[in-house]
Amino acid sequence: MQVFDHPEFDHHQQIAFGCDEASGLRAIIAIHDTRRGPALGGLRIYPYASEDDALTDVLRLSRGMTYKSALANLPLGGGKAVILADPRHDKTPAMLRAMGRLVESLGGRYITAEDSGSGEEDMRLIRQETRHVSGLGQGGTSGDPSPFTAHGVFCALTSAVRHRLGRTDLQGLRVAIQGVGHVGAHLARELHAAGARLVLTDVDRDSLGVLVDELGAESVAPEVIFDAEVDVFAPCAMGAVLTAEVADRLRAKVVCGAANNQLANSEVAELLHKREILYTPDYVANAGGVIEVEAQRHAHYDRDAVMRHVERITVTVDEILSRAQAQDMSPAVVADQLARERLAG
Repeated sequence: MQVFDHPEFDHHQQIAFGCDEASGLRAIIAIHDTRRGPALGGLRIYPYASEDDALTDVLRLSRGMTYKSALANLPLGGGKAVILADPRHDKTPAMLRAMGRLVESLGGRYITAEDSGSGEEDMRLIRQETRHVSGLGQGGTSGDPSPFTAHGVFCALTSAVRHRLGRTDLQGLRVAIQGVGHVGAHLARELHAAGARLVLTDVDRDSLGVLVDELGAESVAPEVIFDAEVDVFAPCAMGAVLTAEVADRLRAKVVCGAANNQLANSEVAELLHKREILYTPDYVANAGGVIEVEAQRHAHYDRDAVMRHVERITVTVDEILSRAQAQDMSPAVVADQLARERLAG
């Protein structure tokens, strides 16, 4: 397994590998950058095909968190953690407490929170071993950041639609959502309330059916969602979904979703740009969750202030898309440039 020569290694400050024989824990924590503050990033629990796949994911995700926090004007750096396990069958309290001890060993340089495969109850178990956990809620309310992530994506999508389609409302807009888990379902409901017409897919057919009935949406098989005749494609499942093949197949004019690391590689951003498909950088659009999780770390929590901060994602997206248009560049390149400017500043 290569680390320093890994194609996704980007001068990460620290990579910690953790193993606990008793609980079966196999985990990696990547700290990308702490210049703005401690590295906050969620814990992903996923049955990776190999250790190399897990390392690739955690390196990419941690860098994305650095850029996400910088563009969201948060006093945070970027980090991420992954556990190589199936969250449905392998996750145990002992494994999560062992993960807490691994987080604690980093002395506060990394703060964990929920992500794909982990939830608020898992964070409470981890909290038994370390105080470096966020996403536990305030005043008895849920710490689930999904509604905030979804609202941020909604704000970003509205901006992208205005830039690419010249529309100031979403009435009748056709949106395909890939993945209707926690965030995707919240986004679907918000888009439906704004008058959008939805095409939905998910590998969980039961949950999909419930949401389709609730919203009067259309459903399609996961493998054909890219071919849907829609205005917007919203990836809200796992990452690396935007491959060269998908870029060629898409009918949508705008891509804006909640998934992390949507681009399989940087070349895909250029392919989308050449096809005049406006890609909204994922770490900009989905920053609502980390904005909320950061706010939960402080004693004086103000939900309204958090929502105002989330809605400023629109301003950041506007700046990126305006720059991209003026320079005839992919928004992905412009977003990276802007993030590095803020880190340097």
